[in-house]
Amino acid sequence: MEQKPTTPTKVATKWSLIYILTAIVVTYLFEIAKLDPNSPAKYLGYIPFIIFLFLAQKEFKDQSGGYITFGDAFATGFRYALFSGILFAIFLYIYLTILSPEVFAKSVDAQRDAMVAKGLSSEQIDKAMEITKKYGAPIGAVFTVIMDVIVGAILALIGAAIFKKERTAFDPEPEAADPTV
Repeated sequence: MEQKPTTPTKVATKWSLIYILTAIVVTYLFEIAKLDPNSPAKYLGYIPFIIFLFLAQKEFKDQSGGYITFGDAFATGFRYALFSGILFAIFLYIYLTILSPEVFAKSVDAQRDAMVAKGLSSEQIDKAMEITKKYGAPIGAVFTVIMDVIVGAILALIGAAIFKKERTAFDPEPEAADPTV
């Protein structure tokens, strides 16, 4: 059976699925632990994102015979960030609207309290709360995709610089598969 060469998309998709499962578990652990969504602990959720991005780049390098161009390393990391951002945004929307709407309600209440503390009028607060309740979850999901792609692109550049190892004229060529097998 002929083994197909791996692609950045295949590796990125695999690690994106692993990340989304991890992110779902972390999200529910935070909810079970009753952590404040605005606490510094929320940044712990970025650790798996970063680790899995670098693991995706390393896996692609390993599957490519230990060599990877800067472009392929970046492509793998960027695709991972894009796929992860989209999948997490879908989960976040479902989580805030269907699975745990009380989390979204707590966030809206915290925003209301912050606006009251700033001294905004009740009309301004009511109008802002109406918009937030109507569009908050979709806007949060879109913002998640945008932020994951931006942060992921930066991390993919860093990872590409770390993992880059291009084949030189003195390196052995990868063995070709025997077509008679």
